[in-house]
Order: sequence, then structure tokens, then C-alpha cells
Amino acid sequence: MDLRSKFSFHRRLFLLLLIFSWVLVGCFVGFQYGRERYFKAESLNSQLQLLNLRLLDQLDEGGDPSLFAARHKLSAEGLRITVIEPGGRVIYDSAEPRDSIALLPNHLDRPEVAAAVAHGTGYTIRRLSESTHQTYFYSAMAGERYIVRTALPYSLPLHEVLAADREFLWFMLGITLLMCLVGYFVTRRLGLNITRLKAFAERAERGEEIGNGESFPHDELGDISANIVRLYAQLQRTTADRDREHALALHQEQEKIRIKKQLTNNINHELKTPVAAIQGYLETILANPTMPAAQRTSFLEKSLAQTDRLRRLLIDVSTITRMDEASQLIQKEPVHLDELIDEIRADVQLLPEERRMRVHCRLPRPLPIEGNAALLGSVFRNLTDNATAYSSGRDIYIELIGEDEKQYTFLFADNGIGVEEEHLPHLFERFYRVDKGRSRKMGGTGLGLSIVKNAILLHGGTIEAHNRETGGLEFRFTLNKRA
Repeated sequence: MDLRSKFSFHRRLFLLLLIFSWVLVGCFVGFQYGRERYFKAESLNSQLQLLNLRLLDQLDEGGDPSLFAARHKLSAEGLRITVIEPGGRVIYDSAEPRDSIALLPNHLDRPEVAAAVAHGTGYTIRRLSESTHQTYFYSAMAGERYIVRTALPYSLPLHEVLAADREFLWFMLGITLLMCLVGYFVTRRLGLNITRLKAFAERAERGEEIGNGESFPHDELGDISANIVRLYAQLQRTTADRDREHALALHQEQEKIRIKKQLTNNINHELKTPVAAIQGYLETILANPTMPAAQRTSFLEKSLAQTDRLRRLLIDVSTITRMDEASQLIQKEPVHLDELIDEIRADVQLLPEERRMRVHCRLPRPLPIEGNAALLGSVFRNLTDNATAYSSGRDIYIELIGEDEKQYTFLFADNGIGVEEEHLPHLFERFYRVDKGRSRKMGGTGLGLSIVKNAILLHGGTIEAHNRETGGLEFRFTLNKRA
């Protein structure tokens, strides 16, 4: 079960504090026990080392170790004395019969004996004797001729070790209880802050309006919590103001777009040139009734050309306006792109020889798509018209270069002169012309490539233009197979 659902924050914190306090007391008790145990062991070892020193003195004087053991047996209950040669052979052990001493193993591997050989003295606090099967406290000392070892049965109950510092334990227990009592009130106050801060966070997550009147206890955490609430309330107000300003700015931007579209629909600048030309030619004809027939015919042909340019301009504007403002109303139906491209290729062959180009198609199979036939046709037709009018090339390449479940990827390229790199980012802008004079002379409206881009976007695709390394301009674009 999750502790957060069973206990409040301050209770969990108090429980942790309680556990910490008792762990701390346990550590102090363990430390005190180890300290007392160490001092007791050192004290006992000092007493036994005195016996070892006396025994070595007696052995140096030729004394009998059994008499020494008998003399000190009463003063130290259970005292065991062992005399070992430097090679490790036991020559006397008060706990073993004389006839079995020769059977005892070498004692150089005993910890206390090894320590005595290395450092002069050594002891082992608690070790089981292999011969008597009793646990002893061993203390050994190395002399010039012998290594002597005294031992007492090990028995140091815990209550005896701690008896000297029992007052310390009661003091620690009292301090712990006092810490727990203080900790309870501290964690309760802290928990109150956390609970109120949690409630605020839940309200903020739900998006409720937060005021500055939230009350918290008067301490550091309470002040921090109150500051957080106050800052959040200010943030809410700032966000609301920002949203209002954003909505206003969006409305203004939409209004600008609407005005821009109106200006695009009007295309005052683009209409002035053909209208003025037509007006000039007709006024000249009317003002000169005796004008030669050949010159009158020339002026009428030029007026007709300007009229045709004006017609194309209006058609292009109508097309791009329809895509901008009623794209969702454009009907889509099954269309075969390969058939559209074949029609355009046939139309190119009917152009005058100076504009006629060879169209190379690499379409491996029929290419069905769901879309608007007129707009899809305008994509390939406008790209073709752009190439025949401005590329100065001889060949057009239309190739399917990629396909997956969702879309086709096409390459449309020519082998003409291409365009300067600085013009590439602007090719799809409305009324943008690389060579304005030449474009107008060729009858261009400046909307062809913009229509191409918008038609492709309406069919879920993208388009980009690049200069070819071998010369000419290429367009790479995608079209979704389904609407």
C-alpha cells in the first residue's frame, strides 16, 4: 500500500524522524558497547600480560611452570597457562595431561601466538580451543627462550559491559524522547504548509483562478509558499493579458491578410500596363482616321495581345483567389496524372518552332490520384509554360523519382539557363519576376509558379526549386495519392 495514501505528509515525516532518532540511539549504544568491550579486553589483557611476564622471569630462572600455575590458580579462576617453544611446539599446558602434551599441534598459527612472535605481545578476545573445546580469552608474550600464553574462560555478558555507563543510556533515551516530541510539532507545522501548498497546486492544475489571500503559517516555508501563490496569481493575470493581446494581434494580422488578398484580387499595378496599352492603341486609331491600314492592323493586333494578357491575368487571379479563400470547396475526384501529362506534351508540340521543346517523360505506369483535375493540370502546365517561355532550353524532363503508400515524388526539369541563386527563394512569390521586362514581353502574369505551389499544397505536397549542375532549372515536388 502506498504510504502517501495511508499517512499524511507530516506523519510520514515524523515517522522518518522517529526512525532516525532510534537509529541514532542504536549507533551510540553500539559504539558504547564496543568501547567498553575494548577497554575491558585491554584491562584483562594487561592483567594476563603481567602474569606472562612473571612466568617468563620464573622460566628464565629455571622454575617449574606447574608450580606457577598452581600458585595463581586460586587468584584467577579457570586460569590456563601454556608454554611454547619458539618453533611452536607446546612443552607445557596446565589444561592438558603431561602425557598428551606431545600430541598437541604446532601453535605458531594461533593468532595470539603469531602476534606475540611478530610484536612481542598479542591477544585474542574470543576463540574456541581445539583441545578443551572451551572459549577463552588468550594473551601471549614472547621471551628470548619461550613464548608463554595465559588464558581465561571468556564470559563478558552485555549487561556487565554496559553497567558502568547506564546513566549515559538513560540520558540518550531522554534526549531521543524530547527530540521526538519536538519533531512531532515541527513536522505538524511543516505538514500544514505542505498540505496547503498541495491544495494550491491541485487548484492551479485545474486552471482555477488563484487569489492573493491564501494563508500560510508565519515561518520561512510559509513565506515561500505565500510568495509562490502570489507569483502564480500574477502569472495568471499576465497570461490573461497576453492572451487578450495575442487575440487582438491575431485579429489584426487576419485583417492584414484580408486586405492583402483584396489588394491581390484588385492587382492594380498589374492591370495598369495592359489597360493603358490597349487604351493608347485605340485612342491613336480613333485620333488618326487616315492611318494606313497596315499600321491600324498592327495596333489592333497589339491591343488583342494585351487583351489576351489581361485575360490570362484575370484567370490566374481567379484561380489563386479560389485556392486561397475556398480551398475546402474544391472538388476532388479520381484523376490519371499520366493522361494529364500526355495532353500537355501534345500541346507543346503545337507551339511555334522557336518555343517548341522536346518533352521526355519517365512514367513507368499509370499514376492514379484523387484530386482536382484542373489544379493538377495547372501544376504541370504552368511549369511547362515557364520552361518554354524563359528557360531557353531544348528539353523538358518529367520523371517519377519516388513513390510510397501515401504520395508520389516528381522531378520536372529543363536544360536551359536556370536562374541566379538569389532568385530561387522568391520564385513562388506572387508577381515575382526574375526578368520583369522579358516576363511582360512574353505575356507572363507573375502568378504561374505561385499557382503551382498552392495547387501542390492543396494536394498535401511540397515543392522546391534548384539549379541543375548540368544547367537548367529543376523542381522537385510531391503529391498525395488520396485527399
